[in-house]
Amino acid sequence: MILIVQGAKPLLFLDYISINKIDLKKLKSIIKGIVNGCKQSDCELVGGETAEMPGTYEKNKFDIAGFAVGVVGKNKILNKEKIKNNDLILAIPSSGLHSNGFSLVRYLLNKKKINIKKNIFLKSELLRPTKIYVKEVLKLIDKNLINGCANITGGGLADNIKRVVPDNFVAEINLNKIRTSKIFKWLNKNGISEKEMLKTFNCGIGFCLIVNPHKFDKITKYFTKKFKPYVIGKISKGETKVKLNGSIDWN
Repeated sequence: MILIVQGAKPLLFLDYISINKIDLKKLKSIIKGIVNGCKQSDCELVGGETAEMPGTYEKNKFDIAGFAVGVVGKNKILNKEKIKNNDLILAIPSSGLHSNGFSLVRYLLNKKKINIKKNIFLKSELLRPTKIYVKEVLKLIDKNLINGCANITGGGLADNIKRVVPDNFVAEINLNKIRTSKIFKWLNKNGISEKEMLKTFNCGIGFCLIVNPHKFDKITKYFTKKFKPYVIGKISKGETKVKLNGSIDWN
């Protein structure tokens, strides 16, 4: 996602897997997931490294990392200068937690003494794959339909949008307009405050687009109904970079 928010097309990916002891069934499952992610991103898995490290990792534990290389033409680079006053901020729905907040979720499960193996809802939600937006966003970049974008990961909505907003402008976001999903409502109802939710989770928004209002209708055509973008705010003149108004409906 670091590549596409700059307008770059992913070309190749390399992975690194370090594990206590190689379990072929588990390893094949991990690599299958990586290959699937690469296909969704329209890039190639060209290599990597697998390290067996019994002295470093506990039994059945592993670590995984990776990096991607991409390319973008100078005239297609998304930079802050393209963002203008009165541009719209669009939210693209997430598929769930994506890759953030699992430490807090585990803390909550332990605190509430919840056995995830017996909870069908949580088991399904916490294993739900992350939506990858590469193909849709690259089409928008190719058609010059967006001025900026942000992947909503750790730090939540405010911290990630802040990175792309130019000086002397502010992203005014109306939290009342956010369409959150069941897993986030469950987390909030089980003791996580709205402030912490917004800081840690995507709260139902996996990706944001900053666009000219006149291009909104054209943009929505590139997405399926499930992930169709909708307006949550606009760019205005100001000093604070991001301003969150209202509150999310958790009911």
